[in-house]
Amino acid sequence: MLSVLRDRTYLHLFLAQVVALTGTGLATVALALLAYDLAGGQAAAVLGTALALKMTAYVGLAPLAGALARRVPRRTLLVGADLVRLLAALVLPFVDRVWQVYALVLLLQAASAVFTPAFQATIPRVLPQEGDYTRALTLSRLAYDLESLVSPVLAAALLALVPYGWLFAGTAAGFLLSALLVLPLRLPADADASGHDRTPGAGTGSGTDTGAGAGSGTGRGKARGPGSSRVLGARVFLATPRLRALLALDLAVAAAGALVLVDTVVLVQDGLGRPAGDVSLALAAYGAGSMTVALLLPRVLGRTGDRALMLPAAGALAAALGLLTAGLASGWADAHPAAAWPALLLLWLWLGAATSAVLTPGGRLLRRSAAAADLPGLFAAHFSLSHGCWLLTYPLAGWLAARAGLAASAAALGAVALTAALAAARLWPRRDPEELAHTHPELPAGHPHMADAAGAGPVRVHVHAFRIDALHRHWPTAVG
Repeated sequence: MLSVLRDRTYLHLFLAQVVALTGTGLATVALALLAYDLAGGQAAAVLGTALALKMTAYVGLAPLAGALARRVPRRTLLVGADLVRLLAALVLPFVDRVWQVYALVLLLQAASAVFTPAFQATIPRVLPQEGDYTRALTLSRLAYDLESLVSPVLAAALLALVPYGWLFAGTAAGFLLSALLVLPLRLPADADASGHDRTPGAGTGSGTDTGAGAGSGTGRGKARGPGSSRVLGARVFLATPRLRALLALDLAVAAAGALVLVDTVVLVQDGLGRPAGDVSLALAAYGAGSMTVALLLPRVLGRTGDRALMLPAAGALAAALGLLTAGLASGWADAHPAAAWPALLLLWLWLGAATSAVLTPGGRLLRRSAAAADLPGLFAAHFSLSHGCWLLTYPLAGWLAARAGLAASAAALGAVALTAALAAARLWPRRDPEELAHTHPELPAGHPHMADAAGAGPVRVHVHAFRIDALHRHWPTAVG
């Protein structure tokens, strides 16, 4: 897996991703503490709104970022986005109004909405071989899991020495290092409509048709614009039962994750009376559960399969939120103060593990459900749809906690997670084969798509991978 790091360009990009993610993780902790400092018991509402603005930037600006990436040199785009994020992080410690927090978060996340898809679209151009690209995706997933574990621990260590405002300085340092790592690189451009690189002398390889936020997939030939790519991706979701189930699972994850990221600061400091540094430790427990399961999953998936793992994991998310609701509503923490803190850490570890068990195999489902040339559009559609789930749950977690209490917030999000888990179980067929036998009565005899068909007479059946390929786009009723 580490062999791809021998490529100097990818090594710089990977290190840039790691330091930027570390800075982002520090900002998550610092933002929670800043919200608590400005709003006290209303911090959950402030944080929920700020994170909803983050999702708005991702969902709303990501398509524009994809178009921008086709017009601006990739290195300029990445470095420029890092510098904008650096500026926002440097200003955040000095704000004293909630609206200023919202404005700076929107600016920072708008820059991230430009950086992330441009970065992701660069990797398959730097590593055109499928095996190398797959290893790069694995490293990227580990980088995200490490961020969710290491950044809160680092934040807890720093908070023992300095005020939380200095965490934003760490965030700015991460974005600065990211920009410095990208600056000396000569990055390949996207392919134009003819399949050739737009910049003279750029390397050859598979072109990339990225909708904003496309996470994987390469395709050759004529590129489609981000709009058509997203439309195709949405059609695949509507046509494929397992992907409709994946979207429901995304909603279950968003419900649990929103409660952790929005309500932890109030739960730890107000509910349990713990110091600010323990907010970081609670978030680190969530990250530790996520990373542990991510490391174990390759062996587990080979034995169980995706459906048998992901559906029970979604149920585990709903169960954990149900336990939290019962504990908060009954006053258990007040009655057992010594046990409340370790119980919370264990519950956050559980939520992180179940979240990873749902999210990590999701890319496998996407890859199984479309031809290679259509994968970027499918990942782009999934990016927007899944972030739309977070756009719903972030404000729900914050506003309910501020107005009706933490127990009501946990109950509502638990209900969302349970409903989503049940919907996923209903939408995802028990028999979900890699290949599907089906007929094409609308195709004429001798059509090349039916070259492998068997049978005689008017009904000829053929079998191939259950994917939305180029021919099936012309005959959508043929999709099983």
